[in-house]
Amino acid sequence: MRTIAIISQKGGAGKTTLAVNLAAEAARSLVALIIDTDPQATASRWGQWRDGRDPEVVDCGAPSLLGGKLAKSAELGADIAVIDTPPHADAMARQAARLADLLLIPCRPRAFDLAAIEATAELVRSSHKPAFVVFNAGPPRAPHIYREAAELIGGEFGLEIAPVVLPERAAFHHSAAAGRTAPEHDATGKAADEIRALWSWTCERLGAAARAQELPA
Repeated sequence: MRTIAIISQKGGAGKTTLAVNLAAEAARSLVALIIDTDPQATASRWGQWRDGRDPEVVDCGAPSLLGGKLAKSAELGADIAVIDTPPHADAMARQAARLADLLLIPCRPRAFDLAAIEATAELVRSSHKPAFVVFNAGPPRAPHIYREAAELIGGEFGLEIAPVVLPERAAFHHSAAAGRTAPEHDATGKAADEIRALWSWTCERLGAAARAQELPA
């Protein structure tokens, strides 16, 4: 089983939106689940609204339980686990980063969000895991904004940037309230294309992480 942790120490960064969309896209061809470690339980509520459709959402209320939840999921045949972490919860985020194969950091390309990424960058560096910032919820047609944000994050915090951007799209908002994802809401829309592209890239990164772990020390 491969594990992705969605991490940001800032509230409102879009962690749950990224987690549910990626996990549901994975569930189209693999056994995927979401581990909801956020006390607000947003992913769990989304899972209830789906009326039993995959991916399954599993609650995890304490960092000490996370390893066991992942081990049990792997034992039951899961291929992909996506951990949705809470903001301002250093212990849970660090445990998720320690146990994951790949870390994704959603970030809006705005001044306050960019300034707040320093704490997340420190956490990521201490984990020694592959990590990428995923820009989301920004203007759909403003490449210069994403370019400037990428230069800041890469230069000041040393974080890599995912090549796929998830701009602000109505599909993300309309789909969530119905317990759906952007591709399920409109399979031919731009948001759907972007989620599919991000999942395809994520699969490549998970494969690279797996190969790295198999190399001799």
